[in-house]
Amino acid sequence: MNIFEAIRKDHDIQRELLDRLVETSGDTKKRDELFQSLKNELQVHADAEERHYYKPLIDSDMMQEKARHGIAEHHEIDELVEKLEDTDYDSSAWLKIAKDLKHKVEHHLEDEEHKFFQLSGKVLSDNQKASLAKSYNNYMDSNR
Repeated sequence: MNIFEAIRKDHDIQRELLDRLVETSGDTKKRDELFQSLKNELQVHADAEERHYYKPLIDSDMMQEKARHGIAEHHEIDELVEKLEDTDYDSSAWLKIAKDLKHKVEHHLEDEEHKFFQLSGKVLSDNQKASLAKSYNNYMDSNR
């Protein structure tokens, strides 16, 4: 497995959780469970990605701006999660913010999968891709 496959696998988990979350309504146990799962998944994934994908790319002239952009998007996602935490589950605003979060996360995932991966694939060696996948997966497994 390489770093791109490892990250993409977790992106699929995020997409699934987001799809299920925006289908919920009201102050329900299901909404709370899905939101808590998504919140944790997004946080652990962002931490792992920044440490085991973006950090090695910051030194590359070709990838520095992209890596910084990806990290900035993680912060924007964090802000939307915080807005959701501060909004009552049964508020009409909650679903709107959840849909904004879904849109932001999906945009971020598309950027990574269709732009960042191709460029960083030229920067990282095959050994680095495999090594980063291993450290990324280890981080995810121990922090999920």
